[in-house]
Amino acid sequence: MAGFKYSKGTKGNVNKDYDIIIIGGGPAGLSAAIYTCRALLKTVILEKRFLGGQLIGTELIENYPGFPDVITGVDLTQQMEAQARRFGAEIRYEDVLKLEVENNVKIITTDAEKYASHIAIIAAGADPKKLNVPGEKEFYGKGVSYCATCDGAFYKEKDVVVVGGGDSAITEGIFLTKYAKSVRIIHRRDQFRATKIYLDDALSNPKIHTVMNTVVESIYGNESVEGIITRNVVTGEKKDIPCEGIFIFIGSSPNTAFLGNLLCVDPGCHIETNIHMETAIEGLYAAGDVRKNSYRQIATAVGEGVTAAIAAEHKLNEWKTLGKIKK
Repeated sequence: MAGFKYSKGTKGNVNKDYDIIIIGGGPAGLSAAIYTCRALLKTVILEKRFLGGQLIGTELIENYPGFPDVITGVDLTQQMEAQARRFGAEIRYEDVLKLEVENNVKIITTDAEKYASHIAIIAAGADPKKLNVPGEKEFYGKGVSYCATCDGAFYKEKDVVVVGGGDSAITEGIFLTKYAKSVRIIHRRDQFRATKIYLDDALSNPKIHTVMNTVVESIYGNESVEGIITRNVVTGEKKDIPCEGIFIFIGSSPNTAFLGNLLCVDPGCHIETNIHMETAIEGLYAAGDVRKNSYRQIATAVGEGVTAAIAAEHKLNEWKTLGKIKK
């Protein structure tokens, strides 16, 4: 990767050892690394916490192809990691603080080092917004979920609660009726924000009941969720609602703060890409939950990571052919 040119503002030592820098070690990032490494491109994954992302918190996975007998999120992550390392991926546990572009070179500053490469793939994921109430953290994966598609099948003939008022809450609530005995949708306002066609489907479903002007104050149980305490925001009345699962859909926050206003006009935006997962900046890709309009599934994250990796390889070859990068 010789031939880098930087502006005079670039200071300090810069690690230029890698052809591809991947930000994030979830399914999208690990899958991208498998492909870039198989293409003999020296690759590093920068992960601030732990590999797997939200996958780690999924107790049982039964909708990922190739595992008919289900697999845990931890086991699937470990297998993805082993495969990426086998092909030569390097993994560094560092927090990415900033991404800049100078002369088409992506400069990434972490809490430990500064890196530079012509190609970077952003697979930093998104965190579901939390209620931040007692019991939410304690029962995550034990009745508290942020993905009905992932976990709905585990609640056959059980009473569940959905929290939220947008399209995600309503459509996921409808999906849960395939399994649950009853679905109670709780919304803090007096009207839903969801699209009318979704609302009509939900309100006509005999399994769905709505609770308006209400917030969840706490989640309780022993080994798993047994119920919630709610409060009516108008009357102040509190209620104990028994349930065996609570699905929270109040939005998500993509991990894009390190971009500043590079690709976003606000700090909490999802990144727009084309069909090749390339952003508005040539040679900068995004995949997985951080990407706008992603379906936020393990399988789609893997597919997007692979797409970004293949497109990145093609871009590098193109630039080498044009003489933009020394071979």
